[in-house]
Amino acid sequence: MEKITLCGDNCLECPRYLARTNSELEKVAELWFRVGWRDRIVPIDEIRCFGCTSHKYCTYHLVECIKENNVEKCNQCSRFPCYKIQDMLRRSNEYDKKCREVCTEEEYQRLKLSFFNKEENLQK
Repeated sequence: MEKITLCGDNCLECPRYLARTNSELEKVAELWFRVGWRDRIVPIDEIRCFGCTSHKYCTYHLVECIKENNVEKCNQCSRFPCYKIQDMLRRSNEYDKKCREVCTEEEYQRLKLSFFNKEENLQK
């Protein structure tokens, strides 16, 4: 079973989505800071995630885009893959490189399953 986001992330592999205890959330907050997804170690209430919703802010602006184009997922849009998707994939590749540098092998493999199969996941 998978839970794929608009940008191709797999929630069911994501340490942030799976974290439930305060200790797990603190580790995720530290990891997100280390890989550059946050500019500081954020409080656990800020790092807690229950999955993407239409009310969440999307750094790739995909939530607004699917509403504008009246589709449920990006790959249903007639413009797919658009410049937003190409930019998102470029940024994701940069994060992949950074994660390889600063993560343990176990951390990297978890993040790879979660975030670095976007292109393949978007085709589903």
